[in-house]
Amino acid sequence: MIKRILLLSLFLCCFIACKKDKPQANNPDKPPTTPETSTKGGVFIINEGNFQWGNASLSYFNLSDSSLNSDLFKSANNRPLGDVFQSMEMIGKTAYLVVNNSGKIEVINSGDGKSIATISGLNSPRYFLPYKQKAYVSDYAGGAISVVDLNSNTLIKTIACKGWTEEMILSNGRVYVSNVESDFVYILNPETDKLTDSIKVGYGSNSIKKDMNGKLWVLCGGSEIKGKPGGIYRINPMNNSIEASFLYQNANQNPFKLSINAKGDVLYFIENGIQKLSINATALPASPLIAQESTNFWGLGIQPQTGHIYVADAIDYVQKGKIMIYSENGTFLHSFSAGVIPGDFYFK
Repeated sequence: MIKRILLLSLFLCCFIACKKDKPQANNPDKPPTTPETSTKGGVFIINEGNFQWGNASLSYFNLSDSSLNSDLFKSANNRPLGDVFQSMEMIGKTAYLVVNNSGKIEVINSGDGKSIATISGLNSPRYFLPYKQKAYVSDYAGGAISVVDLNSNTLIKTIACKGWTEEMILSNGRVYVSNVESDFVYILNPETDKLTDSIKVGYGSNSIKKDMNGKLWVLCGGSEIKGKPGGIYRINPMNNSIEASFLYQNANQNPFKLSINAKGDVLYFIENGIQKLSINATALPASPLIAQESTNFWGLGIQPQTGHIYVADAIDYVQKGKIMIYSENGTFLHSFSAGVIPGDFYFK
């Protein structure tokens, strides 16, 4: 994770880069003309944009007819989304767009993209987890988890938590919080809004998913600077014990963007390509399912109906990025252009 930030910061300072080769469709600047087989709905593409450039955007790719709205928020509201679009969550038809460097969450109608409200007063928000009539928001630099009232769309309190909090998940009535700057996953009681426990894992937990058996998988990016390798851990949330752990050998192996298929039996993540891991595996993959080659993989998502693998290529962090779609077995299907620095997906 730290390595990714350093690389991005270095590029923005130098502002010199070259376009890299990658697999392309016949016309890669347009979405494919053949729709996804037997699919409905669509996929929202979270385009981060450049730090302090204010060029974040939300794209929407319609799976039924392969049409693309490259900037849904701006076209619906006649104003830009903001600075560094980090993540998105939905409750019913309402979407919550977490805009990191703008310190806000834009609340929109997911159907037409029109603004409903703006939740302001946040520090550097990252991820959004709803619980009953409130939501928790992790934070990069605020040293706290924010609590938002979903009825008034306002910030109501903060919960002190050291370090960079990242992805969160609800399991057995508890919120599990990953932390990029520690060796722990923190546990929060959503009824009292208090941290109650922690689980020691590897350094730099950045993403967390629940499998078909209710077990939690925590991906840790490690730290090349600290000499700590990345890895993945399986937690039993019934007793918060670590049932399995698979570690990389080298501190420069820093996995991120953990995803899981709809069935909940196969995990995917980025580490020198796209890695595929069964929940019954006994070791890390020997080789990637999809090789990185000359691409700059920055985002990952699994389409729940088809199992297709959506990969975001940030290219050089300045020009528009690319979305590449692969089959479950890693066969390249097609690609199309996205916004600047596409970093995540939300399937509708």
